Amino acid sequence: MLPDGAPEIIETVRAVLRDVLGVSAERAAQFREDTPLFGALPELDSMAVAGVLTEMEDRLGILIDDDDIDGDTLETFGALTGFAMRKALG
Repeated sequence: MLPDGAPEIIETVRAVLRDVLGVSAERAAQFREDTPLFGALPELDSMAVAGVLTEMEDRLGILIDDDDIDGDTLETFGALTGFAMRKALG
């Protein structure tokens, strides 16, 4: 069971990926917890990572420090949404 607010965070992360990376709504809707991101999506290069994180900060009202990010954070959609939930829901 997801915590209160989790579905909204998941959809916000999905929308950020769609908007920043320019992927279609249909493609973004297919992202599941185990969907690989960094290294698997050609749109998600190192420059796009900064855009994704900045947009997540803006839309979720969170602060992301460089120390918060490691190689696992953007490995999968589930890892990224889990990170966003930890930041947003404390």
